[in-house]
Amino acid sequence: MNKLRCSFIVFLSLIFLYGCAQTNVLDKVGLTTLVGYDVGTERKIAATAVIREVNPEFQSKVEVLTTENETSKGNRMEANRKLSKKIMVGQMRVILFGEELAKEDLRYYIDTSLENASVSNGIYMAVVEGKAAPFLNYEYKNIEDIGQHVFRLIEQNVKQEYMISATLHQIAHDYYSIGRDLAMPTIKRDGEFVELSGVALFKGGKMVSTLPAKDSFYVKIVRDTFKVGLYETILEKEDIPPQLLHKPADKITVAFDAIHSNREMKLIDAKTPEFDLNIKIKSRVLEVFPDINQGDRESVAALEKAIEKKLSKEIARVIAHSQDVESDIFGFGEKYRSVVRHSNLTKDKWHEMYKDMKVNVNVDFVVLRDGVFE
Repeated sequence: MNKLRCSFIVFLSLIFLYGCAQTNVLDKVGLTTLVGYDVGTERKIAATAVIREVNPEFQSKVEVLTTENETSKGNRMEANRKLSKKIMVGQMRVILFGEELAKEDLRYYIDTSLENASVSNGIYMAVVEGKAAPFLNYEYKNIEDIGQHVFRLIEQNVKQEYMISATLHQIAHDYYSIGRDLAMPTIKRDGEFVELSGVALFKGGKMVSTLPAKDSFYVKIVRDTFKVGLYETILEKEDIPPQLLHKPADKITVAFDAIHSNREMKLIDAKTPEFDLNIKIKSRVLEVFPDINQGDRESVAALEKAIEKKLSKEIARVIAHSQDVESDIFGFGEKYRSVVRHSNLTKDKWHEMYKDMKVNVNVDFVVLRDGVFE
């Protein structure tokens, strides 16, 4: 009984001591939630940190601080000299890059982040349209903590599959892979709002182009698989089978969700090179405007063919654009290297081959018979 009582007293003491230790630590540090990098003056690195500070009464405030130095570590030292609390990066969730910096080379920032044991491999990365500093320093009326807001914005769009995911782990994998280039979301301020505006395409570590946000669907469906998702597409007049419509229309807008997809890349000619890209999609149609003949299987089949034609055209367009800028964000080169033995493929060699690559896009779209068809 005495032993049990002693053990209980020791355990209780440890709980109180742990609680005190946590309070003291939280009281004495500033938690960095986001860092944005820009090209500084005289080729220095301009770093803008979003830092949350908690006082002894557990009230918090957010500081946004910009410093310039030759290294990221130097910027942290510079920031520490301006704050009363030690800066910690263990809670950092997002790294942003200014557009000018992204067009130069991000290798240093990828390597530095990988080497820092305090930085999680799951941290998100994105490119800011313009500069990161004014984007983060702007006094938004309805955003208290811009660091947390940007993190939640990216996280919820990635989870709902509206935007591609670009974590440090994924970026590093794509950067160091032969036959694959990295891509990450772009973000911008629109008045008092922050929005994900598109997808940045990279050749090596340099941003070479962007795609609008709506094209993230096509990028993701070629790079990966869909499990949920929601998408809206417009069928133009030339793609609409006449039997679909009650009355003539110049276009049909179709919204669908519950998207399940898989894709297969097949190298059919190593010399050109030429690929067959086969994408299978099953989805539920939520809404069609204007109304269509939807009471029989022939109408549904006609709609499926129209959507297949539209998606094939858009996917081919996005791939062609990536070829124009020599950015293989889809990993065709990885597939080529895995199939062609002794290819001795290098990044430069594949970028040259990628420009002339031929891709045959085949989409098989199946409408799940519920939603508007019940």
